[in-house]
Amino acid sequence: MYTGNPEVPDDVFADVLKQITEFVRERVVPRELEILATDAIPDDLRRQAAEMGLFGYAIPEKWGGLGLDLAQDVEIAMALGYTTLSFRSMFGTNNGIAGQVLVGFGTQEQQERWLPGIASGEVVASFALTEVGAGSNPAGLRTSATRDGDGWVIEGTKQFITNATTAGLFVVFARTAPATETSTGIAVFLVPADTPGLEVGVKDSKMGQEGSRTAEVGFHGVRVGPDALVGGDGDVGYRAAMTSLARGRIHIAGLAVGTAQRALEESVAYAVTATQGGTPIGDFQLVQAMIADQQTGVLAGRAMVREAARAYVTGEDRRIAPSAAKLYCTEMVGTVADLAVQVHGGAGYMREVPVERIYRDVRLLRLYEGTSEIQRLIIGGGLVRAAKKAS
Repeated sequence: MYTGNPEVPDDVFADVLKQITEFVRERVVPRELEILATDAIPDDLRRQAAEMGLFGYAIPEKWGGLGLDLAQDVEIAMALGYTTLSFRSMFGTNNGIAGQVLVGFGTQEQQERWLPGIASGEVVASFALTEVGAGSNPAGLRTSATRDGDGWVIEGTKQFITNATTAGLFVVFARTAPATETSTGIAVFLVPADTPGLEVGVKDSKMGQEGSRTAEVGFHGVRVGPDALVGGDGDVGYRAAMTSLARGRIHIAGLAVGTAQRALEESVAYAVTATQGGTPIGDFQLVQAMIADQQTGVLAGRAMVREAARAYVTGEDRRIAPSAAKLYCTEMVGTVADLAVQVHGGAGYMREVPVERIYRDVRLLRLYEGTSEIQRLIIGGGLVRAAKKAS
């Protein structure tokens, strides 16, 4: 696989990936039913994840992270996708859409203050972008930040914010001015969780991904100083959002491939042990056809994720390929999960059977970090604009 020029050499990374893969399959998979029943990740698993560096694997080494690039990140994502997605959710925002805003756009002072804690897991960072009327398209933001002396006052409400109930830092997107032809008027602020006026709602009750924590977050007269403005620049917000989301979309695609691999393996294992009329159902050609479709999706998705990551690392494509990878892989895993339930028959509809959980978990992948519809608009619109510009 191509990894560009990462901080971590390929041979060292191979050992890191092996350790994470073994941890997922030997320590997390056996506790999936516990996570399902308690709707929480056990504290000991969280501590072990932090000790392994999972809260900062994509944070540069100088800030205490492992320094993996995106080509390596997706290999980790495919390993993490093999188990309940809520496990990865614990540290996903630290490495991804929240942490990468600081890595790519923070001032040196902001990076020094926050990134070491984010990399160690002492600080959980939440990406506070989504709100009513502004989800996949940040241009619709209504949360406002108004100048107050040399600082700012933030007002608004965010929804579906991952890790909000445990966050120590919120990376908040807010409108500072109406959009113009030259500026989106969106800025990004770093707001500690204990800032007066910041209120976190109760944990959302969701269809799936038990153990992950999302909640509404309100900002009521939240005052922050000038040092809270990411990059010290009011115009950096929209660019930070788009850059972080594009990178995150490839990561989500990798997760989808990992989960599809798990659903495939569960299907094959069931097909060779379950019988119908004394015959293993795996001997039936229609069952084999479903398994063949699952395998084809997994192989295509894996190749696409790796290619998209390569293009992102080299700078060749940081817009179309991320959207295409997320679109294909998240739609693919939905199909693979549905086929897995079908292979299992009635057993696949029973709670505590892995494919039943997978079926519910993966539905969210087509929604967050840009819906499938938004990805289609980005891909189609981008290609058309490029063709017009070329002509």
